[in-house]
Amino acid sequence: MSSIGIYEKAIPKDITWKERLLFAKELGFDFVEMSIDETDERLARLDWTKNERKEVVDAIYETDVKILSICLSGHRRFPFGSKNPKTRNNAMIIIQKAIDLALDLGVRCIQLAGYDVYYEEKSVHSREYFIENLQAAVTMASAKGVALSVEIMDDSFINSITKFKQIKQQIPSPYLQVYPDLGNLSAWPTNDIGYELEKGINEISQIHIKDTLAVTSDFPGKFKGVPFGEGCVDFMGCFQTLKRLNFNGPFVIEMWSEISVQPKEEIERAKQVIMPKLREVGYCE
Repeated sequence: MSSIGIYEKAIPKDITWKERLLFAKELGFDFVEMSIDETDERLARLDWTKNERKEVVDAIYETDVKILSICLSGHRRFPFGSKNPKTRNNAMIIIQKAIDLALDLGVRCIQLAGYDVYYEEKSVHSREYFIENLQAAVTMASAKGVALSVEIMDDSFINSITKFKQIKQQIPSPYLQVYPDLGNLSAWPTNDIGYELEKGINEISQIHIKDTLAVTSDFPGKFKGVPFGEGCVDFMGCFQTLKRLNFNGPFVIEMWSEISVQPKEEIERAKQVIMPKLREVGYCE
C-alpha cells in the first residue's frame, strides 16, 4: 500500500510541529510534506538550531507521523536561473541548507519548483543557468543520499514530464527525479496525461494530488484552490495508469487551507473525492 500524505499548507499554521503531525494523524494521513516557501518565515527553517531540529524529530517519533518530503518553493524568489549572480548564489546556499535539514529530519525527497526564473524574463541564458545550478545541486544531494525531485509546474518552463526528461538527459543521476502534480500536468492541453506518466515512470518519486482548471486560448488556467472534483483532472484514469505501471510511491494531497476557519472540513471534503478512487485502484485500504 502506498503512503498518503497531506501538504503542510493544508494544516492550521500557528501550531507546533507535534500538533501539526497529530492533526494529520487524526485525519488518517501517514505523513506531512513540509513547506519551505519564499517567505522569510519559512526560509528561516533552513537555519534551525540542533535543538529546534530535535524538537521536530521528537515530534515525529512521538506521533509516529513522518515528514517524508520538503516542498522547497523558496527558489521561486531565489531561482537557479536568475541573471543576478547574488540571487544564484543565494539559490545554492538555500539548496545546501535544505539538503542538510532533510538529512537531520530523515526526509527522503526535496521537491524543487521547475522554474528557471519566476519574477524575471525567461531566456536561453536563464535556462542554461538553471541546468548548470541544478547539476551542482544534484551533486550536493547525492553526496548526502537525498533525492531532488522537480515538480511539473504551472509554468511553461517545465509543464510536462517530457520537458523534465530533456533536462534529465543532461543530468543522468538517480538522485534527480520528477514529481508530477496531477493538476498541473492535466491543466496543459498539450499534455497526453497517460503517455506522460508512462514516459516518466522510472523517474517518478512522489505524486501531488490536486484539481485544476485547464489552460485555453482565452483562459490562463487555474492552478490553486479548485475544489476537488470540480476541475479537469481525471483522477481515476491517472490512478489506474500509475497502478498499471507499478508506481507504489507516496501521494500528497495538496491544499491551501492553513488559514481556513474550517480546515478539517475542507480536507474531509477532498478525501471524500480522492480516497474512494485510491481505494478502488488498490492504493490504500
